[in-house]
Amino acid sequence: MGAYDAVIEIPRNSKIKYEVDHGTGRVFLDRILFTPMGYPTNYGFFENTLGEDGDPLDVLVLLDQDLMPGILAKVRPVGVLKMVDEAGGDDKVVAVLAKDPRWAHIQDVDDIPEYTKNEIGHFFEHYKDLEPNKWVKVDQWANAAEAERLVSEAFVRFEEHEGETRTQGEGESPNTLD
Repeated sequence: MGAYDAVIEIPRNSKIKYEVDHGTGRVFLDRILFTPMGYPTNYGFFENTLGEDGDPLDVLVLLDQDLMPGILAKVRPVGVLKMVDEAGGDDKVVAVLAKDPRWAHIQDVDDIPEYTKNEIGHFFEHYKDLEPNKWVKVDQWANAAEAERLVSEAFVRFEEHEGETRTQGEGESPNTLD
């Protein structure tokens, strides 16, 4: 299993949904959750990836410390929470710090305590409950091999998208008037 860079957007236990502006790299306030609960893990995305929803692939980092928004953490995928929301597929890869011996025993989704998985599933089933026209359906947990596959595909999707963007932009000036 590989180790990948994850950009943390939201600390564990926070009700504040921060996002990183991918153009500037700055962290901004997206919204405060409408429900009275905080994120059960540190939350972010894998750098240089695109998920099926067109956003960078989401990652939940299991850790007993709160990480600051904007930091980069080297993580190792151990499972996936398969889910969909009003915008389509929105899987959450679950990961641990790649080189932290306290998390070395977590190698696959079955190594994650059942209660921890229940907390994570419950949060994502309900965190949009009070938001108009939003919904989430949590499907199932998948293993580390599936997590690795999703991350690999997201890197490829990012590269293909970047290639298309460069090809479309060749010979065009952003300051040209039609």
